[in-house]
Amino acid sequence: MRNWLLAGTLLMVAGAASAQQPPPPGIATPVLPDSPQVYDTAEQHGIAVTVLARDFERPFAIDFLPNGDMLIVERGVGLRLLRGATGDNPVLEDGHIAGVPIDTPEVFSYGVIDIALHPDFAENGWIYFTVNEARPLPEGTSPLQRPGRFQVMRGTWADGAVSNVEIILEAEGDAYAGGNRVHVADDGMVWVATTGPYDGTAQDLTDIYGKVLRLNTDGSIPADNPFVGTEGVHPAIYSYGHRDQHGLTVHPETGEAWSVEHGPNGGDEANLIQPGGNYGWPDYSFGREYDGSDATPLPFGPGTVEPRVVWLPSIAPSGLLFYTGEAFPAWQGNLFIGSARWGEINHTGSLQRVVFNEDFGELRREALLSQLHHRVRDVAQGPDGNIYVLSDGPTNAVLRISPAELP
Repeated sequence: MRNWLLAGTLLMVAGAASAQQPPPPGIATPVLPDSPQVYDTAEQHGIAVTVLARDFERPFAIDFLPNGDMLIVERGVGLRLLRGATGDNPVLEDGHIAGVPIDTPEVFSYGVIDIALHPDFAENGWIYFTVNEARPLPEGTSPLQRPGRFQVMRGTWADGAVSNVEIILEAEGDAYAGGNRVHVADDGMVWVATTGPYDGTAQDLTDIYGKVLRLNTDGSIPADNPFVGTEGVHPAIYSYGHRDQHGLTVHPETGEAWSVEHGPNGGDEANLIQPGGNYGWPDYSFGREYDGSDATPLPFGPGTVEPRVVWLPSIAPSGLLFYTGEAFPAWQGNLFIGSARWGEINHTGSLQRVVFNEDFGELRREALLSQLHHRVRDVAQGPDGNIYVLSDGPTNAVLRISPAELP
C-alpha cells in the first residue's frame, strides 16, 4: 500500500491529539445575503454578487448546458441541475440526475468529482466525468484511509439523464483519492489533471497519478503526446511532477493547458503545461511542511518547469478560468482561480484574479469576494458573459458576478 496510508495515519494521530487543543484559527462567516451585494474592485469598478442557489451537498464543480442551465457536482454524491441559471429566477431541481456514477462510502472523495462537456455537446451530448472508485478498505484501518482508483468516464446526455456511460481511462493501481479535474478543449482533446501528493508517485512515469494527461475523445492516445513510443512511460502523460491538482483549463487563444495545484503549506502553483515537462514534486516545492520547516531544499531545480504564479502563503486553489466575455471588458484575458482559504486560516476564501502580460508574466493580482469568507470550489464563465462561482461552507451556494453601478 502506498505511503499515503502512513500519512493518513499520522494525520489521524495528530487529529486525536489536537482534540484537546483550542479550535484551529478561523474567522466567523456571515450568512450569505438574499439580496445582491455590490462591491468595488480594482479595475472593473462595480460588481453585483447574487446568490442563485444554496444548501446543496459537497460542491466541487459547475458547468453550463447550452441553454443556460447549470450542472452542479456534489462531490461523491451526484449531479444536480440548476434550471435557468443565467436568468432572473433560477430553480435548483430536486433529486439527482439519473445515470451519473455514484460511489459514496464513508469519505466524500469517492464517486463523481468533476465534469466537462464536449465542445460539440449540442450535437453529440457527450459529458465527461472524473471518478474516484472506492477500493476495499485494508483490514484494521480507518475509513479515512480507504484507497481509490482514478477513472475517466464518458456518457451521453439526453432528456435530462445520462446514459451509455463507459470508462475511457482507468489507473492500474490504487492511490490517495484526492482532487482531480477534466477539461475538453475546443479541438476535442480531453485534458485530465490527477493527484499525487504522497511518496514519489508524481515522478513515476509508469503511473498516471500526479500528472496532466491528454486523450482523444474516446480515451485513445493522441499520436503527438510527448511520450508516445517511449518504453516504460504511460503514453497518456503530457506532464508530470504535480501534487494535488484542483484546477484545469485550456487557454482560449493559445490552446495551451494550465493547471493549479496545492503545495504542502504554501507554495501553491499555477502552471502553464509544457509537453513532457517536469513540475518538480516531490523533489522541489515552494511550500513548507506543516510544522514550518522546508518541504524541499530548493523550490525548483535542473530540468524542472517553474510555475507562472506562486502563492506564499497558501490560497488552497480550486477551479480555473480565463475570462473572455463582454460583461467585464477590464477583465478580458485575466485568469480567475478559486481559493478555499488564505494562509491556513479557515473562512478566508476568495476568488483570485491574476493579470498577465503578453508572455504570461504576472503583472498584478486581486482577491475578490473575500468579504463573504467562503471557500470557492469552482468558477465558470456563463453564456451571458457573467462569472459564476461555486462556494463551499457553511452555506454551499452558486453565485453570479455581474456588472453593477457603485452606490
